Amino acid sequence: MAKGETYEEFVEKFKPKKTTDDCYTPPEIYEAVKGWACKEYGIDPDSIVRPFWPGGDYEHFDYPEGCVVLDNPPFSILTKICEFYIERGIKFFLFAPSLTCFSGRKTIMRMNHVICNCQITYENGAVVRTSFVTSFRGGGSTVTQTAPELTKLIDEAGKKNRKKELPKYDYPPEIVTAAMLQRFAKHGFDFELSDKDCTPIYTMDAQRKQKKAIYGGGLLLSREKAKESKKIREKIDGENHSEKKTWELSDREWEIVKSLGEKEDGS
Repeated sequence: MAKGETYEEFVEKFKPKKTTDDCYTPPEIYEAVKGWACKEYGIDPDSIVRPFWPGGDYEHFDYPEGCVVLDNPPFSILTKICEFYIERGIKFFLFAPSLTCFSGRKTIMRMNHVICNCQITYENGAVVRTSFVTSFRGGGSTVTQTAPELTKLIDEAGKKNRKKELPKYDYPPEIVTAAMLQRFAKHGFDFELSDKDCTPIYTMDAQRKQKKAIYGGGLLLSREKAKESKKIREKIDGENHSEKKTWELSDREWEIVKSLGEKEDGS
């Protein structure tokens, strides 16, 4: 830590800046959606832009004249995003959670809601029943339309994606998730963490390169608590060693682990 820097200030530097909801779209799904939208609304594929990525800022993105935003935005601020595009005359076709498609009170009558009956398994493991919202409104007044053809295309693309042999990963002892703690409880192990023992982590540095994230978020542990967690996991797994590849902590993340240990030791 820098001289005069508090522990909280030190940890804050390492926290990921949340700019998306970490629901990364499988390429096969995206291409299927893109192909349908271009055919349905006459969109020029070369005009498509994607402003949503970790660290991106859609409000200050450089939108070329005549562009169309076709992307998977953070669902938690979808209404705000749609309002931003509508007010600026920027055309868009955006992924949206089906069940809350009509929840944007300020935008519901100002855009089209393309309803599908499909579940998309995103690359972070989240399974979301997905539809779309768009500025393309047919005759200029369409508020909603069903899209059976798009539903079929997404389902077919999803099946192709599931057939791929995807690598299986596990987390190092320095990270716990809610799912792990459920296993601890199921097998009768007490495990407790104070605010001195851990700090939130949502995406490991190693995962960013593959556009993945910790589903539901997790906690990065001090060295002592990591040892305790490792022992419990070994007792639960026994001799049944999995073939999963373990995500490795980066040097940056190891520094956080060490700082938690320092704080725990009172140094």
